[in-house]
Amino acid sequence: MTEEGPRPPHHSQARGEPRDGAARPPHHSQAGGEPRDGAARPPHHSQAGGEPRDGAAGAAARPAAGVAKGPPPARPDAAPQPPAHWEADIIAADGGTVHLRPIRPSDADGLVGLMDRSSDQTRYYRFFGPMKRLSERDLHRFTHVDHDARVAFVLVLGDHVIGVGRYDRYPGTADAEVAFLVEDAHQGRGLGSVLLEHLAAAAGERGIERFVAEVLAQNNRMVRVFLDAGYTPTRSYEDGVVHLSFPIAPTETALAVRYEREQRSESRSIARLLTPSSVAVVGASNDEDKVGHAVLRHLLDYGFRGPVYPVNPGTRHVRGVPAYAGIEAIPDDVDLAVLAVPADEVAGVVEACRRKQVRGLVVISGGFGESGPEGQAAERRFVAAARASGMRVVGPNCLGIVNTDPAVRLNASLAPRVPGRGRVGFFAQSGALGSALLEQARTRNIGLSSFVSAGNRADVSGNDMLQYWATDPGTEVVLLHLESFGNPRKFARLARRVGRTKPVVAVKSGRHVRMTAGLAGTSVAVPEESVGALFASAGVIRVDTLAQLFDVGTLLAHQPLPAGDRVAVVGNSTAMGVLVTDAVLEEGLELAHEAPTDIGAAGSAEEFRAALQGALDDDAVDAVVAVFLPPLRRGSDAFGRALREVARAATKPIVATFLSTEGIPGELAVPGEDGTPARGSVPSFSTPERAVIALAKVAQYARWRRRPVGALPQLEGVDEQAARAVVTAALGDDAGGRPLTDDETIALLAAYGVPLLGTRTVTDAEAAVAAAGEIGYPVVLKSTAPWLRHRSDLGGVRLDLQDAEDVRAAYAAIPAGDPVIVQEIAAPGVATVVEIVDDPSFGALVSFGLGGVATDLLGDRAYRTLPLTDTDAAELVRAPRAWPLLNGYRGSEPVDVAALEDLLLRVARLADDLPEVLRLSLEPVIVGPPNPWHGGRSLVIAGASVRVGPPTARVPPGPRRMRSPGDHLY
Repeated sequence: MTEEGPRPPHHSQARGEPRDGAARPPHHSQAGGEPRDGAARPPHHSQAGGEPRDGAAGAAARPAAGVAKGPPPARPDAAPQPPAHWEADIIAADGGTVHLRPIRPSDADGLVGLMDRSSDQTRYYRFFGPMKRLSERDLHRFTHVDHDARVAFVLVLGDHVIGVGRYDRYPGTADAEVAFLVEDAHQGRGLGSVLLEHLAAAAGERGIERFVAEVLAQNNRMVRVFLDAGYTPTRSYEDGVVHLSFPIAPTETALAVRYEREQRSESRSIARLLTPSSVAVVGASNDEDKVGHAVLRHLLDYGFRGPVYPVNPGTRHVRGVPAYAGIEAIPDDVDLAVLAVPADEVAGVVEACRRKQVRGLVVISGGFGESGPEGQAAERRFVAAARASGMRVVGPNCLGIVNTDPAVRLNASLAPRVPGRGRVGFFAQSGALGSALLEQARTRNIGLSSFVSAGNRADVSGNDMLQYWATDPGTEVVLLHLESFGNPRKFARLARRVGRTKPVVAVKSGRHVRMTAGLAGTSVAVPEESVGALFASAGVIRVDTLAQLFDVGTLLAHQPLPAGDRVAVVGNSTAMGVLVTDAVLEEGLELAHEAPTDIGAAGSAEEFRAALQGALDDDAVDAVVAVFLPPLRRGSDAFGRALREVARAATKPIVATFLSTEGIPGELAVPGEDGTPARGSVPSFSTPERAVIALAKVAQYARWRRRPVGALPQLEGVDEQAARAVVTAALGDDAGGRPLTDDETIALLAAYGVPLLGTRTVTDAEAAVAAAGEIGYPVVLKSTAPWLRHRSDLGGVRLDLQDAEDVRAAYAAIPAGDPVIVQEIAAPGVATVVEIVDDPSFGALVSFGLGGVATDLLGDRAYRTLPLTDTDAAELVRAPRAWPLLNGYRGSEPVDVAALEDLLLRVARLADDLPEVLRLSLEPVIVGPPNPWHGGRSLVIAGASVRVGPPTARVPPGPRRMRSPGDHLY
């Protein structure tokens, strides 16, 4: 492949475009050639359709002015180095993986091979003529770039370069041409779109604002690459060529398109793993104590629908199935390889799988990240090799994967027995715990759609599974056992989207201990308050124990969501009815009736049925708790049948304590087509408290589902540029970051419409008196010493100063050594605290709570993640336990909640716009009734502090890429 810089706008001949590739610039009729120092010049063409002199090809676009552009290509001795984050593994549209990286001088042979494997039409479209070979000069020019004004990426699969894309900047402008070439065999995999995303991201880092390109009018597919990426290019038409020009800054539309493509690609990559046509077990053994024997036995016993190939060089048969000496000796294609070999053999097996063109790997073997630094390095190497060859990896050190689909019947795991077919997708990080979790699900009669144990999670993660289950028609509920997060920001985005249609239930272990060594290389530590905010914002149903995980999952998989919180209790035991009543109130639900409906121990099955039906028919009831505990089990069948039949036709959820059984007992199961419990089956819990806890979790989720999605409101009085100027100036003084001065803080907040009370900073008593006169009495004096701020008990705050003498006396009483703030006094109200807290691994959190020692001591703060919608702000204000103090507690007048919500939205917008703001604290924020005071304000801010520094996790979303070990941003 060859490329030139942009040319003048004159066209002398027809041109073409590659399929799934970007446009090339046109040929030109003027004389030209390669200028001194290798600067790009328009080449001379001797005839239409001919090969340009020096083998130069047309470029993809040109500036409006039509001037030649481009700095000279980098000299070999300069050896410019691209940023490390420009290299990435990506997932193609068909679910396969490809490695993307900046071009290197050593890629010359790869480009020659790419040209050789490309069709005449592709080459013609790309080079606007019958280009068949590349000159040495071309190869040098196109493989030596400066990674600034000239940037090129190659797509590598195994030993081959299968695609290339580049941009060339027009000198003195913020515009650049863009061009691609994708090998014919890999067109239609969305690789042109991926190259466009990564080129746009790199160009944005280099100050480029716009891409331009030219496309043959008949090349609709190329035009669609730009349109389908979410861009809205301007188009003009001349001599059969469409000229495209578009800004590359991410828009909401472009991001939505990117996320949609990401979802499809990642979902398909998991589908390739879970629906293989054939499976090879590398390390299969006749020794029943070996892992390879167990995996092969489970595949065969579960009835996998395709061929299974044992791989063992030391035997001819394993469990009666012909064995092969190596995976390459298998005569047929292999979709999935399960590796159960010693750790030091895994790399060699991965290389053999690459040559065999295996599509996916499950690495049961341990001895990698969990064993220490050397194991982590080996893990990174073999995963990188697998991805570069098109394979995704589950594990290592994992239990395996399960797909209960009758058309697949895949049990590529160490679990000897798996649950039946159901509607629950289950992800677990722990390999050791995974088998026990599957057994729990099986004994509770909870059917699964699919199960993945990720082990060290070197590649496939919970985020990947969310992408798959989001559109899997066989999955209605998602259960997650998480030990850590690889990319918590992406998890929040995915879980929020999935949760709108399918509930996500998660138990997060490791609240008080460090993560295991096996996950340390691919995970980030997220503080507990951040985890809580993440789950709350995303609508994830958080449970505390594995038992609750199954309790809630069982209820969601078999019963409808409640329309409200009103609960009716029906049973045959007064004592149990009281326990249920207590549990309902304890969990924040409402009793639909003053007392439970009790049919008594002697009540008949028909009376039980009538009581249940009456509760369900009551418009004042949203859910029913049924209790049946007869003195003897004998005769329970009729009661179970009554409960099952009533529930089967119900549109309201029913939970039960039926004979103290757990899961879905046979009496309460509505059998599906395959005999497993279907929707309408009634989940039973061993105690009424557990039943109500599960119901309360589901009711909370239902409230989240019913709430408006929320929007980012347009805020008046926001001047982002003025705020950015404050931050830029502060970081110009100290690039490492520092606290803002009071004057800087006032200016920053004012730019977002967040005014402080009238405030002056002084350094002596007379200046304090003068400031008080300007502000107007009464005033407050506050020390700026960090240990004295807000501490009236230590003398750092002096209130209600009525005149100059009060000010002088107060100034003298404040411990000396730091400047003092003179401030307007606040009218009575409720003191609250608003903060922005930056989590380097996760991003910014908005915190809200009431002020005071008691709330600080109890940790009564609520958190939400960015960005904050109007719905989020309303929930955040009401989330603290002390919320009643703002809402008219004991006859007090309610405060102006709308003003608090507006403040939260402004602070969140500030944090979202300015990731350099690492911490912001507004304390106290005093809010009173809607009847205004302080010049028409019902809310005033009496204290603020801000710290700025280099951004941490809050960065704009980059192009699609797979998470890499040690790279926690993706």
